[in-house]
Amino acid sequence: MLKFFTRFKESRFMRGVVYAVVGALTYPGINIFNKLQVNGMENLHKLPKKNVLFVSNHQTYFAEVITFIHIFCAVKWRRKHSLGIPFYLLWPSTRINYVAAEETMKSDWISKVLSLGGALTVKRTWKKDGLEVRKSLDPSDTRKIERALNNNWVITFPQGTTKPFAPGRRGTAFIIKHHQPIVVPVVISGYWRAFNKKGLKFKKKGTPLSVTFKAPLKIDYNDTCENILEQVMDSIEQSNKYMLKGRHHFTSSL
Repeated sequence: MLKFFTRFKESRFMRGVVYAVVGALTYPGINIFNKLQVNGMENLHKLPKKNVLFVSNHQTYFAEVITFIHIFCAVKWRRKHSLGIPFYLLWPSTRINYVAAEETMKSDWISKVLSLGGALTVKRTWKKDGLEVRKSLDPSDTRKIERALNNNWVITFPQGTTKPFAPGRRGTAFIIKHHQPIVVPVVISGYWRAFNKKGLKFKKKGTPLSVTFKAPLKIDYNDTCENILEQVMDSIEQSNKYMLKGRHHFTSSL
């Protein structure tokens, strides 16, 4: 019985149901109460159906993941510049996985429902003396992501946190180096203004939201993990260079 439940939970049918329901509930918040602009959406049509890794900055736990699912489902319906009317939810794409912290996906019933939508749960932290400690991706989590890449598109957030300009995690570079996926950088903005940290409640309506899909990175897979990670962080505009630009802009506006 447990084996049957696990297979049902991970089935494409179950994932499609979750996308349709969650998509219908969240579309107004993404594209009506707030206004979504998608850049580079037309380039997604050129990508293969598997072994594509999307790397993105992170501002909420769920809002940007839900937005990506909307966009990818719209791409399946040949949309090239915007979501349009969400008819795509009638037959959503199910070839999508996303990397999420295990502790986040077990926090409440909403998170558990969202985990049915293709979450690849990884252990990002543990407790030591009452404090949360960051950890690297362990081998079992790495294998889980690599198996997903064999069949689907995978979304990951190299920083593993919503804190801007946090350092990237070496596990992302390890996966890129050893599995050699097509790596598509994504830069999102506006989500921290529009939603609460979890990304499921409004903070401010009428906020411009943007998602920019850049061209796939040209990666030397024989390079070191450190250099690959630096290239990734620069592409999602979360490197030290961009942090210094942000500080300069702030001080110049005073």
